[in-house]
Amino acid sequence: MSSSAVLSKRRRDEVVAALRNGTVPRNGLDVLAVGLGKFEKALGSDLDTAVQGGSVFKAVRGEYGSGKTFFSRWLGEQAKSRGMAVAEVQISETETPLHKLETVYRRICESLQTSSYPPSAFRLILDAWLFALEAESDGNPEALLESRLSEVSKTTPAFATALRAYHHAVEADDVDVAEGLAAWLAGQPNVAGSVRRKAGIRGDLDHFGALGFLQGLLTVLRDSGHPGLLLVLDEVETLQRVRTDVREKALNALRQLIDEIDSGRFPGLFLVITGTPAFFDGSQGVQRLPPLAQRLATDFNLDPKFDNPRAIQLRLTGFTMEKLNELGRRVRDVYAHGAVNGERIRQKVDDTYIHDFASSLVGRLGGKVGIAPRLFLKKLVDVPLDRTDQFDDFDPRRDYKLTIDSRELSIEERNSIPQTPATDVDDVQFT
Repeated sequence: MSSSAVLSKRRRDEVVAALRNGTVPRNGLDVLAVGLGKFEKALGSDLDTAVQGGSVFKAVRGEYGSGKTFFSRWLGEQAKSRGMAVAEVQISETETPLHKLETVYRRICESLQTSSYPPSAFRLILDAWLFALEAESDGNPEALLESRLSEVSKTTPAFATALRAYHHAVEADDVDVAEGLAAWLAGQPNVAGSVRRKAGIRGDLDHFGALGFLQGLLTVLRDSGHPGLLLVLDEVETLQRVRTDVREKALNALRQLIDEIDSGRFPGLFLVITGTPAFFDGSQGVQRLPPLAQRLATDFNLDPKFDNPRAIQLRLTGFTMEKLNELGRRVRDVYAHGAVNGERIRQKVDDTYIHDFASSLVGRLGGKVGIAPRLFLKKLVDVPLDRTDQFDDFDPRRDYKLTIDSRELSIEERNSIPQTPATDVDDVQFT
């Protein structure tokens, strides 16, 4: 129970609600982190590098259900504990194509968060930047402003110009102009022409200016007390399904990002991409661009237990029955910690019940443990835990028989169910 005791009631309730909905919680992930200990030391060192002004790139590979989203959000909690900001961007062909870096930058600002500010924290960070500027200026904020923006001005003068104008608008209590400039700095399109003219800026952010704006954002973050940014580009494997010309542009944009990180252009940036092994190794992914493939090449020919957590690619091997059972026990303890009938939950949903429940569900998914965690946790919270907590006469062994409705399954989960289900979970080979 010690793992659950570190969670406040609010965070505990957020974790339980997310699991009940079948999604990955955004907070409190440390108590649910199963099998990530081997990465902790190396990634902690990488986060420290970013905090100290360095830059880091990592690629995380894993099949569906291996925990890529969980891993990214767990790493995000480690980053926020060091004062860093975090942004999580879902790559998609229609909403956020990787080859349009201006759209990626806009999504970064929309999802930006810190330990104190939820998404979107961009405007709050801008105001924190202004407050810090006033506090440190010794009565001459303009001089300090120019000093702070000198490096940004060299590469992205428009970003620096807009920041100056934002400062003046806030000082003059010109709300409309300040809001318009904050939107423009966050990469939002269609900012009123009157706002842009007043600030002396033109047009909207384009692909070529996006990297400069990212550089400016890192400066603002650092000067407002956040020494770095953990940026997660999730589901990059979607690039495999786009037109060939679009895919090649996107892969080249990724190569450019990695090269810029290596060059030191983005002090404080820790960039993480996630994708399936097919994306990294297949003919429709990274391998289509040899320079990118060379940069990401990592030897995975050894036993996974010897994987190098310092390598540029990290492999998530997914769940075993042992890990699934441990996860179930942790969730049970977190739930019971704030439940009305916590002790009764521990008695009725004991370790043996969790083992049997996990085995039954995995059996119905064709023995594929790797895709089971989402549905396992959703079902565990919804029936055995919630019902035992609410109804004094509910006994999960007596009153509940596991059922799975196809409508509650993802495509991957649905495809895993064998056409002729096993009649006994003991007949299923767990992998």
